[in-house]
Order: sequence, then C-alpha cells, then structure tokens
Amino acid sequence: MKKWIRRILMLALFLICAGSVGTIAFVQWQYKANEALYDEASNQFTSTQKNAQEPKGDVAPIVIDFDALQEANPDVIGWIYCEGTVIDYPIMRGEDNDFYLHHAYDKSYSVAGSIFMDYTNGANFEDSNTILYGHHMKNKSMFATLEYWADQAYYEEHPQMWLLTPTQDFRIELFSGYTTSARSEAYMMYPEPCEELNTYLSQAAAKSNFQADVELDGNSHYVILSTCAYVFDNARYVVHGKLVPADSAGGTPLAVK
Repeated sequence: MKKWIRRILMLALFLICAGSVGTIAFVQWQYKANEALYDEASNQFTSTQKNAQEPKGDVAPIVIDFDALQEANPDVIGWIYCEGTVIDYPIMRGEDNDFYLHHAYDKSYSVAGSIFMDYTNGANFEDSNTILYGHHMKNKSMFATLEYWADQAYYEEHPQMWLLTPTQDFRIELFSGYTTSARSEAYMMYPEPCEELNTYLSQAAAKSNFQADVELDGNSHYVILSTCAYVFDNARYVVHGKLVPADSAGGTPLAVK
C-alpha cells in the first residue's frame, strides 16, 4: 500500500511540474507572438522620414500609413513613438476600457493587449488631458519601461515622445513621472481649460521623479501615460506630457497655408 501511495504522490508531483513548465512555455510563446505581431505592424505601417522630402519645421521622424491601419481596424486613432525605446505602437480606442486590455490592434486575443485611450476621452485628443493605458509586461514591452523615467539621466536621454494622428502630429514634452494609486487624482478628466486643471498640472509636476523645464499652461493639451507598478496594491506608474503641435500629420509634412 505504501508503495502505491508513493507512486501516486510521485505521479502527482510530476504532473504539477509538467503543468508548470507547460504554463511558462505557453506564456513565453504568447510574449514572442505579441512581439512579432507589433514588429510586423511597425514594419508594415511605419517608415522613416526621408531626407529627400526636406521637411521644414517640426516634423515627426516617422510616417504612419493610417489609411491601411484604419482599414485593418477603424479603432486605431493614433501612433505613439519614442526614439531609442521599445515604445512604437498604434493607439486604440474601444467602446470600453476592457477590450484592448486583452486584444491586440488587429482584435486578436493578446496577453499584452494594446496601447489604448480611455474611452471617455475624445478620439482626436481634443480634451485638455487624455489618458493612454498600456500593460507592464515582464519582457519590457508595451508601457513597462515608463518606470525608467524615474531616473533623471534616462529622462534627459528621452525628454520627449511623438504622438502621430491622421490629422495632426504632436511632440509629447514629458514633464512628470511618479508612482500613484489607480484611484488617485492623476486620473481626473478635464475636457476643457479650467482653474482646477492648472492646479492639477502644478501638483503633477511637484510629484515628479525627474526635473523638467516644460512650460505648463491650462490652455494646452496633455496626455497621461499609465501602466501597472508592482509597489503596492493597485499601484500605477504615470508619465505626464504636454502636447505640442508639429508641422505634420501621420508623419507627412502639412501643406503650407
């Protein structure tokens, strides 16, 4: 009897170990599949700004084929890009804040989800502040590297990002990054300029892990980039940026008026 008990226990342990190994392998496969999907998207829908165009003024460094992107999925409303980092993704806007947590830009199921706009924000970034969400993936994809901006030297190497849309591009001048709660005032919505927005911006700048020289005014438009932070329950790392209109749309120089 004891021999059979030992055999059963050994078999149970073997099955547990095999299951754990299988789960890890499946997760790793999902990570690689997600990386391949977004690498393909970048190769298919983006190109580097060519010197032959001789763009004048402040023009985005990459060009986005929004016609093809929106044909693939009309939920695409922009593209976020930070040179020298992994941040190079389409931005989605769904009917809620759940779908693109678990789906890629092509609507396929994805453990990494997408970078997506809060569904209560206007799709054209017309609100005074707009929230963009992204997972904190263990392979440092999506918005996992936002926490790097807690370091002053990293900020100085990457003081800005680019936000490209079909009608207008923006430089994102980063001015604050810090850990906060998912229920904090960082997620307050301001659809238009107001005195409360001025206070909100000042408080955000005061909390920052890095020091930035960005002029803040309540009449400009802003974004909050948000991801999970594993510091305490419901912790988030957020990075605030000011949107400065560029002389391009989708990376293509705008016609001179």
